[in-house]
Amino acid sequence: MSDTIKYLLPENEIPKSWYNLMADLPSHPSPPLHPGTKQPIGPDDLAPLFPMEIIMQEVSMEREIDIPDPVRRIYKQWRPAPLYRARNLEKILDTPAKIYYKYEGVSPSGSHKPNTAVPQAFYNAQEGVKKITTETGAGQWGSSLAYAGALFGIDVQVFMVKVSFQHKPYRKALMESFGAQCFASPSDMTNSGRAILEKDPDSSGSLGIAISEAVEIAATNDDTKYALGSVLNHVLMHQSIVGLESIKQMEMADDYPDIIVGCTGGGSNFAGIAFPFLGQKLRGGSDIDIVAVEPAACPSLTKGQYAYDFGDTGQMTPLVKMHTLGSSFIPPAFHAGGLRYHGMAPLVSHIKDLGLIDAVSYTQLEVFEAGVQFARAEGIIPAPEANHAVKGAIVEALKCKKEGKSKTILFNLCGHGHFDMQAYTDYFAGKLTDMSYNEEELAMALSGLPSV
Repeated sequence: MSDTIKYLLPENEIPKSWYNLMADLPSHPSPPLHPGTKQPIGPDDLAPLFPMEIIMQEVSMEREIDIPDPVRRIYKQWRPAPLYRARNLEKILDTPAKIYYKYEGVSPSGSHKPNTAVPQAFYNAQEGVKKITTETGAGQWGSSLAYAGALFGIDVQVFMVKVSFQHKPYRKALMESFGAQCFASPSDMTNSGRAILEKDPDSSGSLGIAISEAVEIAATNDDTKYALGSVLNHVLMHQSIVGLESIKQMEMADDYPDIIVGCTGGGSNFAGIAFPFLGQKLRGGSDIDIVAVEPAACPSLTKGQYAYDFGDTGQMTPLVKMHTLGSSFIPPAFHAGGLRYHGMAPLVSHIKDLGLIDAVSYTQLEVFEAGVQFARAEGIIPAPEANHAVKGAIVEALKCKKEGKSKTILFNLCGHGHFDMQAYTDYFAGKLTDMSYNEEELAMALSGLPSV
């Protein structure tokens, strides 16, 4: 019996194209709408924010989109990422399940985010863009775009959710090391930020607020574009390289997942691991269960409404149909900052509505307990966001133990927690709580959904 722990692909096995789930869906998501006219938007509506190649990828129905050679060359810095068999964790859980995890913490920023940051910076550079604004929650996306900006000579300005800005000073330092500017959001630099501060000077911020600030800067400056690290179709497509490599590596292991698990905030790392396998299923391949795991304090898939909503708190973005908690909803200040977003990617929301995936939520203490158990078994300390996937995988493995079934579980360990140690310090000190959303605030936010 093989005792292989890790499955490594050579550099020449890096996929040459990204996978677009839109090509295989039985039906397509509802189109984005102009916030003023409520009519479907076209490429010209997005041109002030994104380079045209990104816009074309956003609306593409092609199954495969070629990865530019310069991007593939940069990918070689950390790709192909390793696939691990979690044999020690299996032993500790005493489960008949086989557990695999794709480890994206080997990238320069320590997460999956450079998979889309690099191509986004590349396409902007092709159009001569010299400045990009963006938002970041935990700092994974901001540091990744900062890295990509350094590669292509683009100035990057990052609005970081204030609670994460305060909790994670080393993330700010990492962004600045790559040459980016980082500001706590809400800030006094934008109309949307000032409006929030006027209502609540002590606002802890949210991804929705930070998006408003970044979009406002880009929309009001002709020399500036905007980049988003999750949610949009082109971002999910870029992340498909995670699942595409995993398919090859599962073949090396002579195995195939019965269950795929991913943490979900905006949906990019979840889509990255799940969509290529879901595409195979939709084309007649093996049946698999796919589980999206989200924080109980920000449960867009499990508690939100499937409706049109703004992607930002300032209501500057197009309206998209997604599972949402309401654009005015501000989640409590839990440590998984990358999952503190009021909505879910429209494409992830659509497949949830079609019944192609399941969604569950867990509390902050539950996921940190799982992350510590994983770290002591496998030697990798996960990011707080990734702990949700760890928790989901452990739950599935224990189900197998209870039922006496041997299933294969694959999850995406989307980043390491080396810049998140304050969260673990707080956990061990008993300072973390099982934060929950305010039901009254959620009801109010949902009651304010736009009429379409």
